[in-house]
Amino acid sequence: MVILRRLGSWLALGLLWLLHWLPTPALGAIGRALGRLLYRFGRGRVTDTNLALCFPEMPETERKALARHHFELLGRNAIEMSVMWFGADERVLGLVSIRGREHLDRLRGKPVILLVPHFIGLNMGGARIANDLPGSASIYSRQKNPVLDRLFLHGRKRFGDPILLSRQEGMRAIVKTLREGRLLYFLPDMDFGPRDALFVPFFGVPAATVTALPRLARLGRATVVPAVARQLEHGYEMVVYPPWENYPSDDLEADVRRMNAFIEDRVREIPEQYFWAHKRFKTRPPGEPSPYVRR
Repeated sequence: MVILRRLGSWLALGLLWLLHWLPTPALGAIGRALGRLLYRFGRGRVTDTNLALCFPEMPETERKALARHHFELLGRNAIEMSVMWFGADERVLGLVSIRGREHLDRLRGKPVILLVPHFIGLNMGGARIANDLPGSASIYSRQKNPVLDRLFLHGRKRFGDPILLSRQEGMRAIVKTLREGRLLYFLPDMDFGPRDALFVPFFGVPAATVTALPRLARLGRATVVPAVARQLEHGYEMVVYPPWENYPSDDLEADVRRMNAFIEDRVREIPEQYFWAHKRFKTRPPGEPSPYVRR
């Protein structure tokens, strides 16, 4: 069974290698078709649940249309990742622009946490940041599938010689990296379970939210700079926002709420591009059932 899974992974990898030769518009068309299949046979139900929780005032027909659009963009990104893995450097970097670069330039050589929420274009945006700011760092979770693990590592390391930190290394290694004056590409807006998390609102719903952002900012003496990777009609744009002032504060919960509030504001701007297929509300307060369990 393991051999068959690996064979399937290599076949999928070969298909992606072939696809990367196609022009970008053709990749987009294939990706959107793939997304429609993923919505129907993948995590469409999870996405519908998340949207119902976060936008209860939105008519169900509009939420369904939003969910389908989301999966079309998600599928497009998945196919366009073939370019990031196999395409020429010039083609990859030509797909991604950066706006607000001056906010990072002013902090060059100082500890920076680039807060990057889970919008669809985050991997493309990460390639641009790694290329433009060599020696930056990010946190890497190893994949169970060794074929995919090699592929993702290749994609992460091909630009700017970044430092990849394993989650298993803990906060000490991350703090050390920050104190060396590096930028950390940081994605803390998923449900990682109850450990080191607080239940704070996300679109009015209590969500287990890790407290790592303010804790690392304090321990690493780092400035938090938020950024969002947006998918455009043709390519991607990494939008870097001004650094946060007076962060962290003396109130850990307020700091975590500030992060969620920032993400909410960006989601309202481009709701179709947030990663709704993740079970963001899987961890619940004691006694509260999971919204993803069929009843």
